[in-house]
Amino acid sequence: MEKKFKRALIWFRRDLRASDQAALHHALKSAEQVFCVFVLDSDILDPLPRQDRRVEFIWRALAALDGDLRSLKPGAGLIVRQGRPIDLIPKLAAELQIQAVFCNHDDEPAALARDAQVCERLASFGCCFKSFKDHVIFERSEVLTAVGKPYSVFTPYKNAWLRKLEPFYLRAYPVAPYADALASTALADGVPSLAEIGFERSNLSPHLGCGSAGAQELLDDFLQRIDRYDDSRNFPAVKGPSYLSVHLRFGTVSIRQLASEAWQRMQAGQHGAEVWLSELIWRDFYHQIMHHHPHAMSSAFRPAYDAIQWETGPDADRLFEAWCAGATGYPLVDAAMLQLNQSGYMHNRLRMVTACFLIKDLGLDWRRGEAYFAQQLLDFDLAANNGGWQWASSSGCDAQPYFRIFNPVTQSEKFDAEGKFIKRYLPQLAKLPPKLIHAPWTAKPLALQACGLSLGTDYPWPLINHDEARRLTLARYGVVKSADIAKPEID
Repeated sequence: MEKKFKRALIWFRRDLRASDQAALHHALKSAEQVFCVFVLDSDILDPLPRQDRRVEFIWRALAALDGDLRSLKPGAGLIVRQGRPIDLIPKLAAELQIQAVFCNHDDEPAALARDAQVCERLASFGCCFKSFKDHVIFERSEVLTAVGKPYSVFTPYKNAWLRKLEPFYLRAYPVAPYADALASTALADGVPSLAEIGFERSNLSPHLGCGSAGAQELLDDFLQRIDRYDDSRNFPAVKGPSYLSVHLRFGTVSIRQLASEAWQRMQAGQHGAEVWLSELIWRDFYHQIMHHHPHAMSSAFRPAYDAIQWETGPDADRLFEAWCAGATGYPLVDAAMLQLNQSGYMHNRLRMVTACFLIKDLGLDWRRGEAYFAQQLLDFDLAANNGGWQWASSSGCDAQPYFRIFNPVTQSEKFDAEGKFIKRYLPQLAKLPPKLIHAPWTAKPLALQACGLSLGTDYPWPLINHDEARRLTLARYGVVKSADIAKPEID
């Protein structure tokens, strides 16, 4: 069958794999020759520190992707450029006489603005721009209420999502059968070293693996324990999560593969798989929220919550710095923040605990915490990060009620009862017995002395009193009491 284009360019972005890749599949089927490019975006990279775990993860993924493309077609490979995509993509397309640029959707507001500029520049010399769904199962307006409105409450969205799901939406986009269309080019001269792109090695955890192969190893391991996920996911000292979030973020694994694995096991009665699929649906939910409510990426989803008066000034800055450093005096919160700072990862239960502590114990604007997580999280995703922080602050869609305030001590006692997670990151507390490790300030002086622990020296006293903070938070949120009643949605 005659192909529509002689030459096409696939622009990789957050989809760094050569299998089950929608844009690559469509490009290979539509063009006689397909060139592959990734742009190291200087607008994103230039402000970063020279040691950055995300940059190293992407760099490793690019090397793996380049190798996978060469395995599919000798002589093919990845063209890597560094600079501004709005300049480099049209320039490369013109040089190679490209007729169509293929990519996958990126619905972040900044990415949409970037793509609109690229599309306009390509159109100026007759090159078209084609974009496809690849990052989620259902996007944008694919799942709507009975009256055609976007959902803002998760459970009815999930129910509609599951009703709509069928094997068609989980099918893979094959690449290998069409790989002959990959173009051989001297421009694909290998992925530059980290030093060549201006970065240094970080402390990126080796357990994450490299590219698609690393993602597959993590998935294979997780599928052996997925049936226990519904319980084990809540305990940070236990190997419960899939650890695939960073691979989902950068597309080194297919969301269709993961959802298919979960759905099939759910159909067979595995409750753990059902809970994990629900987590994947939350991801789709937050992405459709971002599409329909882009204002929520910078302000409260429910505008009434922008009236809340957060703590400001030097004292607020001191509290924020202590929270960032893992020095609040609440062991579970501090251990979680140290896990984030040291590894770029934080257990999902602890993301909720630390966020609620910042907002409802310290009285600080959720946007400060959101921005810090955006800097530190290896798996940072705008839609999910924003959704999580607005859930904690009660300002988002289907958020926890403002009067639900996590007690950091009881959360610690419930989810790290023996203090195993705390001891991993706060070894100075290791000699405290379980009944004291969650709240060291309650220990008697002799007990502290027996453990070789001096509060204020070896470990800080609590920044605040939780009961007093709770009272202040309830007063702070008084301006939005009426706004905290969620309206039902038609399912």
